[in-house]
Amino acid sequence: MTRKSQSQLRAGAYVSSVGAALLLAACLDIEVAHAQAIMRTPTISVPSRTPTISPNIAAGAMSVDHAARVVPAIPHTTTARIGSTPVLPYAHYSPNLYPACSAPYRDADGECLAQPNGGGDGSGKSVKKSAGKGRGNTTPVAVTSRTFASEFVAEIDGALSLTEADELARRHGLTRISSENFPLIGATVGLFRISDGRPYETVRREFAADGSVRSLQPNFRYVLQDQKPAVPTEGDPAQYALSKLRLPQAHTLAHGANVTVAVIDSGIDAKHPELANSIADVFDALGSSEGAHVHGTGIAGAIVAHAKLMGSAPEARIIAIRAFGGTTGGAESSSYIILRSLNYAAEHGAQIVNMSFAGPKDAVIERAIAASAERGLVLIAAAGNAGAKSPPLYPAANPNVIAVSATDQQDKLFTASNRGNYIALAAPGVDIFLPAPDGKYQMTSGTSFSAAYVSGVAALLLERNYALKPEALRMTLAKTARDLGSPGRDDLYGDGEADAFAAVMAVPVDSTTPVAAAGTTKREDADKRRDDPGIRAIEQPSLSSAGDKSAISQADRPAAR
Repeated sequence: MTRKSQSQLRAGAYVSSVGAALLLAACLDIEVAHAQAIMRTPTISVPSRTPTISPNIAAGAMSVDHAARVVPAIPHTTTARIGSTPVLPYAHYSPNLYPACSAPYRDADGECLAQPNGGGDGSGKSVKKSAGKGRGNTTPVAVTSRTFASEFVAEIDGALSLTEADELARRHGLTRISSENFPLIGATVGLFRISDGRPYETVRREFAADGSVRSLQPNFRYVLQDQKPAVPTEGDPAQYALSKLRLPQAHTLAHGANVTVAVIDSGIDAKHPELANSIADVFDALGSSEGAHVHGTGIAGAIVAHAKLMGSAPEARIIAIRAFGGTTGGAESSSYIILRSLNYAAEHGAQIVNMSFAGPKDAVIERAIAASAERGLVLIAAAGNAGAKSPPLYPAANPNVIAVSATDQQDKLFTASNRGNYIALAAPGVDIFLPAPDGKYQMTSGTSFSAAYVSGVAALLLERNYALKPEALRMTLAKTARDLGSPGRDDLYGDGEADAFAAVMAVPVDSTTPVAAAGTTKREDADKRRDDPGIRAIEQPSLSSAGDKSAISQADRPAAR
């Protein structure tokens, strides 16, 4: 009996040890797989560059180093390999902030109906769904997940004082959240919220009928356009966008110096080494206290990175406009905040506006974009990540905006990228290696980053010739694009993938462009220079070249284009 007990004890101990070993092995396997998905080790052979912007930049006056620029040799390609020792700290893949979804789950404007709701302040709080209609619209506007429930954006009588505006709101059971005059569109616009619990449509009808209300619409929701790849790629294709866009060659001619790009996005980590001395001005349209966000930091990096990475315009200056907030998951914004952001960009000297977000067609934003284009701003937006069956998303589908779709390392269209006759160009946007907050780096995908690369290329063209008009710039990008897909213009790639070197070469140097123009962020000085008869404006490039993808008749283009 004693011998049998001893045998049982030995057998039990053996089983326990085997089980512990199996459990340890399983744990180790899980840890290794997780690390490989996040901690990949690229070897970046791009030399460091310091922009010519002084580190002590004030919002109203900036000093620029006008010394002769020494252009270091930039390799045409970069290499990457998997190693056991990480070279750079990594952040997780940025979240899927605008998922593609099948047709049954998408509304008429291309919005995924399963989107999480959020409050108008960007806090991400849940809200209910109801229905409404803006004044002057011919059809009702459904208030679903694409709007902030119980909120209105209204143009009101500009002669009203704040007290009178509050009284106007109280008469209709509303609370005035905010209101201000927007010089960009020449109107006073307010954000109002239902405070007495009445139905949205009832309040809308009564408020729209008030003589002090000029126009009324829902407060639409906007979301950033990045998307986590479903399966991590083998190896690390870090910075392949450089060779695809022929940026090393383009940088022998221009770097975006003295050109201001407004980035309307989430918070940007201005202290990141890749962005050092590149953030010329900061504006928080949300009035929030949130820290830097992975999306906004990545967008800025795609434009101006200049340490271990290289952006498309490493010497451009950025106006960092925080319009997207939310600490849980994705960041989002609204009509009123986007309007405030566009107004700031136009009033503070932006020459290019990068809009890597998407939403429904929005009357007040359409008005602001038209006014921005009238002022000569170059407007560039992400085409959207809602997939092949999505209807056009905005602001990309606005005819004043250059809409950019995304391609991968094999020049194939990003699966989630929107299609349509409003697509102007394509640019790399899959597995893009970019900076992330807290000195880290990320690998991410989305039309957001394609748009950012094109914004940087536009900055190269403006450095080359400050007097280049937006339509001439657009046509230069179209004429010099590298044809992809079916011959000629198409709904996937537009006129083709942007070619920075060919575009810069196509723009004659304007020797009269004053370098000292960078000493201010105000638009008045820029307008004076453009109106100076000594500054030569470039004629719109011809699209009649035989064999060129962009050599198409105007009848083949969308009418507004």
